[in-house]
Amino acid sequence: MTDATHAPADGDTAVVVPAKDEAHRIGATVTAALALPGVDLVVVVDDGSADQTGKVARAAGARVVRHSRNRGKAAAMETGAEAVRLLDGPTPRHLLFLDADLGDTAGAAAALVAPVRAGEADMTIAVFATRVRLGGHGMVVRLARDGIRRATGFEARQPLNGQRCLTRDAFEAARPLAHGFGVETGLTIDLLRKGFRVTEVEVEMSHRATGTDWRAQLHRARQLRDVGLALAAREPLIAQNLNKLRANR
Repeated sequence: MTDATHAPADGDTAVVVPAKDEAHRIGATVTAALALPGVDLVVVVDDGSADQTGKVARAAGARVVRHSRNRGKAAAMETGAEAVRLLDGPTPRHLLFLDADLGDTAGAAAALVAPVRAGEADMTIAVFATRVRLGGHGMVVRLARDGIRRATGFEARQPLNGQRCLTRDAFEAARPLAHGFGVETGLTIDLLRKGFRVTEVEVEMSHRATGTDWRAQLHRARQLRDVGLALAAREPLIAQNLNKLRANR
């Protein structure tokens, strides 16, 4: 349940932040997100945290929804979007999804919001101008990038980037979202296949780098699994696009 049932609709964009055990950085992320142009609502989905993530987020000004157990990124995004819908006025807000560990750099998301607010894009995807070394992350990125290209022809620079702004119509068109860490890959393929305008935007953002210990390796294994499942579910679309490319040669 949300901690409130009504909110003023002064802005046109809501921020949704899936978060698990991010008490040390969520406050700065929320503060920066609330200062973005057009944003009048930040919803943090506390996805089964064992720390004070929800308490810190609420103190920083976010509305907080809590999962009693960890349900994964896609489920947190769905929960957050539904919380926003319940707080929307007659005109649905755009949805800006941000990672919980961005801290102050979440303020750079203004560049993602602007094209959607201006009606120039249905979904924007962040491209971090400053790359963080992500020990072993490249295999999953290549899988997602190659799958998106085969399915749609779109060359994604950072296909797994979770910083995205999209219209409510685009979000609803992509539901149900791909499971877990496959959500970004599925979103990109599904919206492009349905004719929505998707563009990447370079931003000066950064978040915590993934390490190389066993926990980090397990995280990457889950990413690989979820991206693979998202692509497998869309394999007929990939085969169809390959046939079109062959026919046009």
